[in-house]
Amino acid sequence: VAKQYGFWIMKNYRESYGMYCCNGILFNHESERRGENFVTRKITLAVARIAQGFQDKLYLGNLNSLRDWGYAKDYVECMWLILQQPKPDDYVVATGQYHTVREFCTLAFKEVGIELEWRGEGVKERGIVKSVSPQLQTSNSKLQTGDILVEVDPRYFRPAEVDQLLGDPTKAKTTLGWNPNKTSFEELVRIMVQHDIKKVRKLYLREQLND
Repeated sequence: VAKQYGFWIMKNYRESYGMYCCNGILFNHESERRGENFVTRKITLAVARIAQGFQDKLYLGNLNSLRDWGYAKDYVECMWLILQQPKPDDYVVATGQYHTVREFCTLAFKEVGIELEWRGEGVKERGIVKSVSPQLQTSNSKLQTGDILVEVDPRYFRPAEVDQLLGDPTKAKTTLGWNPNKTSFEELVRIMVQHDIKKVRKLYLREQLND
């Protein structure tokens, strides 16, 4: 609701007073700086902890939710380009592609050497270890084939869930020359997971020193 107000008040001031005002309608922009309560960061942190033996399981809501996830760094570049134009205007900032929460989760675990197999449906769906890389088997994780790493918890279902979010970045591409897919979805997941592996490791070492 607040975003709708922001959009229309911006247009109103631009059209009424000739002010240089632009709207950027940003779809989900993720990065290693994302808040830990957002689903993408919740996944990458959990994957990093599970891979290093500090967490047993990850609980998620609707695995079928489709989101247009892009890299925040690329979106900031687009925001800058918007403000360089001689005429103020409004733009959708998105990748034009969407993926499920399940896909994000699968890629995140794959990044640390864990291949997941999904079984069941709805609230009974589970993410189960199909295979573990030899390198990970020698770490603190002690993971084995058949271990359940992901479960669905209805507490995380949103009362006003939007099942599908997809943006059309055509205007930003053609007018600004912006590349919405500069950082691929796979690379985005990799960046976030690698960051959180280092973060978890540092926290563990810090605790060890304090002990």
